[in-house]
Formats: sequence, C-alpha cells, structure tokens
Amino acid sequence: MTNQAERYDLHTHTQASDGMNSPRANVELAKNMGLTGLAITDHDTMAGVAEARLAGKELGIDVVPGIEISTRAKDKDIHILGYFMDTENKQLEDRLQRLRSVRDERNELIIGKLQQLGIAITLQEVKEGLGRTLRPDESLGRPHIADCLVRKGHATDLRDAFDQYLAEGKSGYASLPLISPEEAIHWIREAGGAAVIAHPGLYGDDELVKDILEQGRPAGIEVYHSDHGPEEERRYLELAAQYELIATGGSDYHGVRQGVVFHGDLGSHVAPPAAVEQLRQAAANVRGQEG
Repeated sequence: MTNQAERYDLHTHTQASDGMNSPRANVELAKNMGLTGLAITDHDTMAGVAEARLAGKELGIDVVPGIEISTRAKDKDIHILGYFMDTENKQLEDRLQRLRSVRDERNELIIGKLQQLGIAITLQEVKEGLGRTLRPDESLGRPHIADCLVRKGHATDLRDAFDQYLAEGKSGYASLPLISPEEAIHWIREAGGAAVIAHPGLYGDDELVKDILEQGRPAGIEVYHSDHGPEEERRYLELAAQYELIATGGSDYHGVRQGVVFHGDLGSHVAPPAAVEQLRQAAANVRGQEG
C-alpha cells in the first residue's frame, strides 16, 4: 500500500448495488479520510456515479467513474473493474441491464435454495429491508440477502451468513451463466474505459488469472485489496510487471452491516495518483483507437 500523501481508493460500493452508503456518503467519508479521490465501482451499474461526482465537485474530491462487472470462468465468479467509461454509453447500459436481469434470476434461485433448507425468507422481505425502492439501474445482491438472514436470526452477522449459506460452495449459493471476463473487458473498452481484473487473490487460481490477462489484455490488475496479504501483493506486483499492467488498489468498501465492515474500511487500501493517471491515459488511448 502506498505511503504517498495523495491517495485514491479505487474500489468502493454504494446503495446503487450492495453497499450501505449513498454515493455522496462515500465521497464525504473519503474527504474525512484525507483521500485525494475515490472510484465508485458498483456491481453491474454506474447508477451511483452522477451523485458522487456532484458531491466530489462540492467537496474537492476527485471521483473516478467506475464499475465492477460480474463474469464467470472455469466455474468461478470473476469480477472485472472498469474505469473512465462514458457513463452515457447506451450500448453499455443495455448490456448491463441484461446482466442485472441475470442477477435478479440468481437472487430468486438463492431464495429458493434457502427456503428448501427450511429458512422462511422471501425476496420481498429482502427488498423491504432496504428501506427504499430500488431504481431500475440499481442491483440487488447477496449482501442484501445476508442482511435479511441476520435480521431474521439465521446468522450472527454478514460474514456468518456468507460462511453458512451464501459463499461459493455453500448450500444457499447459486450461479447462472454469465459473460466471460474477456467479454467484460471488451465491453469496457467499447465504452471508452480501462479494464482491471479485481482482487485476483480471491480466486485461488493464479493460472486462471494469467489466462485472463493473456486472453483479455486488461489495462491493470488490483494488487492492493482488503483480502490480499503481503504475499498476494508481492505476487500480483510481479504479475503487473510481467504483463506491463497498471497496479491498482482499493478497499472494496461496502459499508457497515451489523457493526461489521465488509470487505475493508474505505481508504484502507489505496493507489497513488500515478496509477489513476495511467488508467485515465489507457482509457484515452482506447477512445483514440475507437475514433
């Protein structure tokens, strides 16, 4: 993790997907943490970016437009981060809408599996727990279901809900066919952005990570992450050098649920301004090629 005075958290989530905070609240938190900027990287949506940018202008925080796209490869969920895309790109929004539809189907499958386990839970209860109505361009995810499981007494906290039911391989886990990581990278490029493979250490398969790097050719790799230890950071710094990738970092902050921060505190893992400028330039180069 960089010790430079200027720092960016390039991986944060808001209420537009499965974060607890409004986009503005994340920007305010970044300001309080003394960060230079942050990226809003909600799952399969850019619905929180506009609000965050307005707050950023007001508070003097540089807000990087971003996203985290859900993909699947070799029976593993793989996430691809994108930065500096055109937020008004109609093709990208249409594609994301289809992904969100798959996410909705997956939520129904998870609820069905939990019901088969004897857990009295409905998707309507999950939605009611939000305390607000989801917009069409926002998404519901497993943390929302975990939150409901805790409220109904089936888990002690968010982590326990995942460990018991919702993590990959657990009895309540479900998956549906998704796009490949390479396709997500292509989508991001077509929308004028720079793609980064998210938290590679979570996949437990560095050969798969290398395959994605070689086939998809993203601009960067997330080296610094709340679930990476020193050994993972060392390995992925080496991969970044080997494949001439931008080394990025972010907390993967989702807010606080039942007193537990998931995955890490905003600002706990960061990247220097140089990495942000590299991403900005990579996106500009893509737009130049498209033009």
